[in-house]
Amino acid sequence: MRLIFVRHGEPDYEHDCLTDTGHRQAAAAAERLRDEGIVKIFSSPMGRARQTAQYTADLLHLPVTVLPYMHEISWGGSDIPDNGHPWTLSERMIDREDFDFSRRDWQTHPYFQNNVSNQFLEMISARFDELLLNLGYRRDGARYLCLTDRDETVAMFSHGGSGACAMSHLMNIPFPYMCTAMPYDFTSVIILNFPVRKGEHVHPRIELFNDCAHIKGTSDGPRFQEKSE
Repeated sequence: MRLIFVRHGEPDYEHDCLTDTGHRQAAAAAERLRDEGIVKIFSSPMGRARQTAQYTADLLHLPVTVLPYMHEISWGGSDIPDNGHPWTLSERMIDREDFDFSRRDWQTHPYFQNNVSNQFLEMISARFDELLLNLGYRRDGARYLCLTDRDETVAMFSHGGSGACAMSHLMNIPFPYMCTAMPYDFTSVIILNFPVRKGEHVHPRIELFNDCAHIKGTSDGPRFQEKSE
């Protein structure tokens, strides 16, 4: 199975929709995805993600299944700097504090221990495993048991935060490290490949990350919203 993550196009966060540039990016993303063999399309319920997904859905004549839990995440908490903004805090941990993710538990760090973003990470991780079970992969520890012999490609249109939560869980990468070391631009294409070996344990592999060739010249690089929903 190939799981394609697509971040929404350039947004008007205030009105939760795409800007004119965002619409052009979404149309370009649809053309980019035309020949990927997508058979199912999933989307966050938020306007900017649904508008982005609809371009691909219209081109491929597929319905869009809305997944409420892929709504963009919130963050914050008492006595947490930078209003609990995960991306800013993650950069602090790595650049200023030299936090060692291989030896220390990031979830006990003061920036994240009581950060609302952790609740979203836990919720999205659990719900995403339910989705994968329906697609033929059952979580077992840090890996997945393949229950299917179908080789399908599905697309997920979501956000910088909810997408990072899902991918950090799937690939067993610390969420703050994912935020800082693996940012991705508007309508970037990310492909995770789950081997189809029915009855065997497998893990997803990164086939492609942050492919933005289709929006060259229409973006200034990855940006994340600065206010909690």
